[in-house]
Amino acid sequence: MIKRSILGLACAMFLGASAFAQNSQEVATTPDPSQGYLFNSFSNNWFITGEGGVSVMMSKFDQHRKFSERLAPAASLYVGKWFSPIIGLRIGGNFIGAKGLSQVNVWNNPNGAMEKGYYKQRYNEFGAVGDVMINLTNWWCGYRPGRIYNSSVYFGGGAYWTLFRDYSASTKGEWKNAHNFNTSLRAGWINAFNVSRSVQLFLDIRYSTFDAPQDRAAFEKKTCGDIQAYVGITYNFNKRTWDAPVVPVCPEVPDCSAIEARLQAANARIADLERQLQDCLNRPVEKAPCAKLPLATIYYPINKSSLSTREVNVLRAVASVMKESGKNYTLTGWADNYTGTESFNDRLRHARVNGVQRQLVRFGVDSNKLNATVNSGNLTDLGEKAVQLDRAVTIEEAE
Repeated sequence: MIKRSILGLACAMFLGASAFAQNSQEVATTPDPSQGYLFNSFSNNWFITGEGGVSVMMSKFDQHRKFSERLAPAASLYVGKWFSPIIGLRIGGNFIGAKGLSQVNVWNNPNGAMEKGYYKQRYNEFGAVGDVMINLTNWWCGYRPGRIYNSSVYFGGGAYWTLFRDYSASTKGEWKNAHNFNTSLRAGWINAFNVSRSVQLFLDIRYSTFDAPQDRAAFEKKTCGDIQAYVGITYNFNKRTWDAPVVPVCPEVPDCSAIEARLQAANARIADLERQLQDCLNRPVEKAPCAKLPLATIYYPINKSSLSTREVNVLRAVASVMKESGKNYTLTGWADNYTGTESFNDRLRHARVNGVQRQLVRFGVDSNKLNATVNSGNLTDLGEKAVQLDRAVTIEEAE
């Protein structure tokens, strides 16, 4: 009893393990972007960006200066990191050149260069900046690693220091610290194009605010705007993609109704074929009448009526059969209608059939059992391609 119990327990464990293994093989997993994305380690998704472009200052009196003369260089260098496919952060340095007009000679320009009654001014802003970045394409359209184009916006700010050219006699136009500290707010739009897994080219359009220098006769500190346009390149470090959480996929219960219908149709077809087979097997066999064939056919070359040695030997065998049967036979002479004249072909038919009749009589066939005749038609209906088959004498049992 104990041995049986142990054996039964072992069998149950074996079957249970097999069933578990089978079920484990049926469970599949797949990344599910709808569950969000996994955060990468801190060392991943870093980037460095360099850009260069132009700047246009928009303080109160700048509009009186020619637009082409207001264009000034601008450049930036950033280091940043994407914390998710949507949110990123970057910090760096930004240089903005400014060209404009003012009511007063702000930066000690003894040359008094003026335009339309205003002093021309030129200065440079150097700042430390930072931005929060939002990838609109991944946000609205979903993250896709192989996407070529990405549209992003950013919002941020910075602190700027101003340098100006001092035209006093001692400095002779050297760049100096203007002791003008500026805070700035900024926002922009980046249009990036992936040229490889690591490199992006982009166009950056930005608007920044600055505290305008004293450009009015009556001192009042005003905020002015500056528009910049940059083109640049971004290089991405380490891992650049994002992984979605892996979730189990439960297999759906299959709908077998279509397969069941096909099986029923196949069974019905098999039953119908079996019935047809049985009907065919039970059908009485009808004996088709066999066409009566000549006892022998002697063939001739073109324009010939004499018998060759081979044909004589054939007639010897035919004569022995005819003598044993005691039946009457009809000999028919033929010639093709594709060559020769009708009169010549008619002589050939008679010569051929008479030669066969004489040879059979020599081999002992009763001449009264033989009826020699000719036929002016063709022996076959195969046409001119089988003309050799129409030059013959046929030997058939008489009806």
